[in-house]
Amino acid sequence: MDELVETLIEDARWEAFGLGPLAERAGRAVLAELGLGPEGFAVSLMGCDDARIAALNARFRGKPQPTNVLSWPSQDRAAAVAGGLPDLPGPGSAADPAPLGDLALAWETCLAEAEAQGKTMADHVTHLVVHGTLHLLGYDHVAARDAARMEALELRILARLGVCDPY
Repeated sequence: MDELVETLIEDARWEAFGLGPLAERAGRAVLAELGLGPEGFAVSLMGCDDARIAALNARFRGKPQPTNVLSWPSQDRAAAVAGGLPDLPGPGSAADPAPLGDLALAWETCLAEAEAQGKTMADHVTHLVVHGTLHLLGYDHVAARDAARMEALELRILARLGVCDPY
């Protein structure tokens, strides 16, 4: 089985947590829900700490504070109109998969949010990987219609993975 999610661990707590297998399972569930096979696609995921994600958030979003997940789509796939469907990519080959983009997760923020919301860390991080992967595929939640579409997708995918409604 070819790997969909390539995981780079910058904070060892993510390795002990099992970020790679969790992210692979979540990423594959997103593609399956959208009718895309995982073969021929690639996602890069970095498991880091709050300091690293704060620097990335400042650099790319002008917000110098930590956040739970950041995403960098490889290309703009957003829907042409609010509430519309994104332009989903076609797969590459096994030797040259189509890159969907990059994700980063911050350990301390994810852990604090999971504890504050009474969720397991695994369920919370699964949700964040699903959420981030949907962003890589052109889904967004700025406009109300887009947010409703994205949240409904998240709920179906998370249910498929045995994760309760995070909202």
